[in-house]
Amino acid sequence: MRLIKKRKFEIIGGLPGIIGGYLYWKYVGCISGTCPIQANWYSMIPYGLVLGILVGGLFKPKKKE
Repeated sequence: MRLIKKRKFEIIGGLPGIIGGYLYWKYVGCISGTCPIQANWYSMIPYGLVLGILVGGLFKPKKKE
C-alpha cells in the first residue's frame, strides 16, 4: 500500500499512457506493417505506458527536508 501512495503520480500517468499508446497505434500507426514498433498494438501500448509514467513523474511534488 505504501508503494502505491509513493508512486501514485506515475500510476495516474501510466493509465492515459496505455490509452494513448493504443490510440496512436489505431489512428496513426504504421499502415504498411513494416514498422516494428508501430505495427502492433502489443508493442505500442508498453511504449505509451513508459511515456505516461515518465510524464506522470514530472508532476510529483518535491519532498521538504
